Amino acid sequence: MSSDPLLQPYKLKHLTLRNRIIVTSHEPAYPEDGMPKERYLAYTVERAKGGVAMTMTAGSAAVSKDSPPVFNNLLAYKDEIVPWIRQMTDAVHEEGAAIMIQLTHLGRRTRWDKGDWLPVVAPSHHREASHRAFPKKIEDWDIERIIKDFADAAERMKAGGMDGVELEAYGHLIDQFVSPLTNELDGPYGGSLDNRMRFCMDVFKAIRSRVGDDFILGVRYTADERLPGGTGMSEGIEISKRLKQSGLIDYLNVIRGHIDTDAGLTDVIPIQGMANAPHLDFAGEIRAATNFPTFHAAKIPDVATARHAIESGKVDMIGMTRAHMTDPHIVRKIIEKREDEIRPCVGANYCLDRIYQGGAAYCIHNAATGRELTMPHIVAKADSRKKVVIVGAGPAGLEAARVAGERGHEVVVFEAASDPGGQIRLTALSPRRKEMMSIIDWRMAQCEKHGVTIRFNAWAEAETIEAENPDVVIVATGGVAHTDVLSKGNEFVVSSWDIISGDAKPGTNVLIFDDAGDHAALQAAEFLAGAGAKVEIMTPDRSFSPEVMAMNLVPYMRSLQKLDVTFTVTYRLESVEKNGNQLIANVGSDYGGISKQRVVDQVVVNHGTIPLDDIYFELKPKSTNHGEISQDELIAGQPQSVVRNAQGQFQLFRIGDAVSARNTHAAIYDALRLAKDI
Repeated sequence: MSSDPLLQPYKLKHLTLRNRIIVTSHEPAYPEDGMPKERYLAYTVERAKGGVAMTMTAGSAAVSKDSPPVFNNLLAYKDEIVPWIRQMTDAVHEEGAAIMIQLTHLGRRTRWDKGDWLPVVAPSHHREASHRAFPKKIEDWDIERIIKDFADAAERMKAGGMDGVELEAYGHLIDQFVSPLTNELDGPYGGSLDNRMRFCMDVFKAIRSRVGDDFILGVRYTADERLPGGTGMSEGIEISKRLKQSGLIDYLNVIRGHIDTDAGLTDVIPIQGMANAPHLDFAGEIRAATNFPTFHAAKIPDVATARHAIESGKVDMIGMTRAHMTDPHIVRKIIEKREDEIRPCVGANYCLDRIYQGGAAYCIHNAATGRELTMPHIVAKADSRKKVVIVGAGPAGLEAARVAGERGHEVVVFEAASDPGGQIRLTALSPRRKEMMSIIDWRMAQCEKHGVTIRFNAWAEAETIEAENPDVVIVATGGVAHTDVLSKGNEFVVSSWDIISGDAKPGTNVLIFDDAGDHAALQAAEFLAGAGAKVEIMTPDRSFSPEVMAMNLVPYMRSLQKLDVTFTVTYRLESVEKNGNQLIANVGSDYGGISKQRVVDQVVVNHGTIPLDDIYFELKPKSTNHGEISQDELIAGQPQSVVRNAQGQFQLFRIGDAVSARNTHAAIYDALRLAKDI
């Protein structure tokens, strides 16, 4: 048996878990009609194949109709879910992993205009900032109904073969009862701690009476809200002890913080640039105080941190949830002594942020996650070896090189710069986003493993490419900043990338016109304001930075508000004029009837990129397909067969920002789904 603390089995009641790593409950938003169908099944089973001890699904499954999901969650209040759950649990068990599901009633943490348009209920009329619904103050018959709904849902999950259920308390209805900030009821469910905990205890009693003792019950709860007037640490420890003493549950899953605001949620589930494992020591204090099985997860991105959590005795099971979205085979790689090959979670939080904005979770640099039905986590060898030439060593080019190399092809990459990374290398110049370079570093290591040749400081001309006698050419040259967007005065502006890279000296009074809404404008603002500039960010949109998404916006706002950066929405920069040492920025509005001016000494335009595609168009006439990609074949996962020029020398494709300005995930997905079939 291995001496690695992470690989030791753990006995939880009657259930033996094969190691100490779990995937905690989360909702990737893959259900169809509220059911975990084929896509959800494939995603869940992949993590079981990868060796995890237990995977928890659904963060969280709704137990009542007046708890409508705010994004695409499982609906545990429907009887039809049972066979879908059974299909999933059987498949996970066949892979040797345990499986549990998280159940919840959202209380006020949802909206009344979702689902069946029923009033939101909570133990007070206080609105939650994040979801904005003003709740109905819960009545006695609501409480009775919801307790029964929890028990019914748990019974369905047991019938579906689950090893247990976990109640999601923190931020949801159970916590809304427990917290003095959100409970304004009179007894028996309001007032004293005994009364505020009664709803939770009644729910567990009702569930235990239905499922019996041979079923795992746990709770994910906050033991310290970190809010004035809320549940503090001392009361949280008392709550923890009472949960243990109830005899109703089998483990505690400890959270610290509150999730009623974007900032609060981000502190509970930290993103890149924030400390790793910020609440691990606190979870250890709860375990020490209760001497009870304790689980925990909050930015445990790497094996070393997870190993420390177990070896130090702080927790019994450690969650690596986002890390398993990046690499579902972490445990297998630990067992096989291949930790250096684990694809690193970079904390970009594209996964969690995107469920609200894009409707489904994806990893920023593993395009197979959530697409297990069509995209491989392990790339198969090709039937025959080809020569693949790639132009550009940014995320798209390196992903194409990695995949083609793993397929067994001879791969040569030309990169004009002296280092790999493209825009990611610029992004990583911001200290808070330096983790992004792991996207490049991991691919460079994989390319080396698979024998890929990368030629730096090599400007690829058409003749250079042809001299390689390639079978396939992939253009991944990225884009250049697009600033030529004004009716007049484009020559007086600089780009966000000019500021971030240091190519443009910071001004002292700066207007940033952000018409892209992505990270670059905010990064430039941090550089400028940090250098002492007065900064205004202006956008024609009705909200600023819409592509950054909620949790990623939090650290920017904490920084930029302290630096007194001004945000102006619904105004458009139209032109710029030179006036001595100053610039006059002429401002209008898409809504009409407005004409204003700003006098500044620097104007920064953030308008995305335009493709750097000269080499593509030079090569196009010499290719067999004239650069055409069959969308049908691409989507179906079939090799590209387009022939428009039978005398052509090679197939030609372009990917990523060399096609159009998108994002890192799109570039990597382009590369994976094309190169996997070469």
